[in-house]
Amino acid sequence: MDGDLDRWFIEHILVHEEALQRYLTRCWPHRDEVRDLRQELYTRLYQAAAKSRPTSPKSFLFSSARHLMADRARHARVVSIVPMGDFEPSHVLVDDVSPERWCGGRETLARLSDAFDRLPDRCREVVWLRRVEELSQKEVAMRLGISEKTVEKHIAKGMRLLADAMHTGADDPVAATGMDDEREHAR
Repeated sequence: MDGDLDRWFIEHILVHEEALQRYLTRCWPHRDEVRDLRQELYTRLYQAAAKSRPTSPKSFLFSSARHLMADRARHARVVSIVPMGDFEPSHVLVDDVSPERWCGGRETLARLSDAFDRLPDRCREVVWLRRVEELSQKEVAMRLGISEKTVEKHIAKGMRLLADAMHTGADDPVAATGMDDEREHAR
């Protein structure tokens, strides 16, 4: 080890250890990892200083700490993809989805979303709770304070309006079927 580098490290980096500890503790959400962060930071700084000593060691220390935390946070968001069992890539048809098919799927999803947004309020709420949140008919009825029969009617109506909008390409499923909010409230 280089004695001059060790002396520089002690005099210019380790003197800020308390401030660094407070900074890491304040900024890093996992307190049990602060020691490891600090150690990794010291290793990085020591290796960098062996090549070229920074002109402003304290600034270099804290900016390196900020970059290390950003690297760790970014790395934590990466999802590991590990094959399970006997995975044979040759059985997967990756080229099956053409750009046209992919774009068509996106357009279909956009049409469905627009049609859903245009459903009458109560009908949209019932369809969402039943089909998206997967609540039972009874749970939907209890949550909204309506009868199960009313839930059933709203589901049937909502699904019919969505299907009509998807098949006819109508911008407004309610207008396309002649049903509106006033008739909705009358039921």
